[in-house]
Amino acid sequence: MRLEGKVALVTGGAQGIGAAIAGGLRAEGATVAIADLTPPADGIQADVSDEGDVARMIQETLGLHGRLDILINNAGLYASLAMRPFTEIPLDEWRQVMDVNVASMFLTCRAAVPVMREQGGGKIVNISSGTPFRGVPFLLHYVTSKGAIVALTRSLAKELGKDDIHVNCVAPGFTMSAGVEAHPEVVEKLRDVSVAARTIQRDQVPEDVVGAVVFLCTPAADFITGQTMVIDGGQYFH
Repeated sequence: MRLEGKVALVTGGAQGIGAAIAGGLRAEGATVAIADLTPPADGIQADVSDEGDVARMIQETLGLHGRLDILINNAGLYASLAMRPFTEIPLDEWRQVMDVNVASMFLTCRAAVPVMREQGGGKIVNISSGTPFRGVPFLLHYVTSKGAIVALTRSLAKELGKDDIHVNCVAPGFTMSAGVEAHPEVVEKLRDVSVAARTIQRDQVPEDVVGAVVFLCTPAADFITGQTMVIDGGQYFH
C-alpha cells in the first residue's frame, strides 16, 4: 500500500485509461477523486478546459478529502476526431483539441500546485501519446497537442522542483479503450497496423498503462521528474 493516506485526482477518470489508473491508485491505498464530463455517481462533473470548472473541481476535491497529493491529467479528445489531411482540419476543431488536451493541463496544474506547495510537495502525471514520437499523419491537431504535453511536462518540472513537486508524463500507444471501441472506423484504421509495429504484438489495453503511472506517484519515483515514459509494447524506442 505505497500510497496509503494520499489523495489523487484523475481527470477523465470515468472510463478507459483514466478509470484503470484510478483503480490502480486505489489498489495502492490512495483515496481517488474522479472528474469527468459525465462522472459516476461519486465523481466530480467538470469540463477541464473551463477555468471556472477546474477551480471548482479542485475545491470539491479538497472539500471531500481535505488534501491533494497526486494529479493525473488524463482527460483529452482523441477517438471522436476524424483522420484527415491537415488542410481539411477546421480551425474551430484545432482550437477545441488544444483547449481540451493542452490548456486543460495548464489550468489543472495552475489550480492544484498552490495546494501541493502548501502541503510540501506532490506528484503530477500527464498523459500524452506515442504519436508525436512517431510523427503519425492525418491527426495533426491531436499529435501536436500531445507533443505539447511533453514540452509542458519538462518545463513545469523545472519550475516546480524546488517545491518538491514532481511532474512526469506517460505516453501510451494505440489503446483499445471503451472510447476507442465506440468508434469502429478508428479501430479499423489503426488497430492492426499498431499491433504489427509493436515488439510485443498484441492489443494494448488501459491496464497496460497503470503500472507506470502508479510507479511515478510512489516514493520509489522521488528522484524522477520531467521524464516521459512511452508505453506502447515496444513500437517506439527512445
